Amino acid sequence: MTSQPASRRTVLCGAALAGAAGLGAAACSPEESGKKASPTPTAPVDLGPADAVPADGAKIYREDRVVVSRTAEGRYAAFSAVCTHRGCVVDAVEDGKISCPCHGSVFDARTGKVLEGPAVAPLPSVPVRTEGGKLVAGPEA
Repeated sequence: MTSQPASRRTVLCGAALAGAAGLGAAACSPEESGKKASPTPTAPVDLGPADAVPADGAKIYREDRVVVSRTAEGRYAAFSAVCTHRGCVVDAVEDGKISCPCHGSVFDARTGKVLEGPAVAPLPSVPVRTEGGKLVAGPEA
């Protein structure tokens, strides 16, 4: 049995598909330049006025990738705004639930626990404190 060399078209199509597969894998990877981004602040982040978080509510600080909730008594809790399923940033807080737009995961705004999957791990807790009427998230300096 003799084999014939692959046509130019077959070779070019194969190369294009291999390249596209590589780009797709890179686009879906949570790592940037071989470095995994931290889902929580690694330095203190000034979030602004503490009263911007409604009593018995929560607020997403999308740029800082943090969600802060506040009890009716004025206690604060903070969590990473990066979904534990695929690394998307959550986009809504309603009725005490934090929602991820990518695959529909839902988390409890007071505890960070998963209420609905596909995520199985809770949102990581972030230290949060008030300093001079402002909220500061992340580790102390």
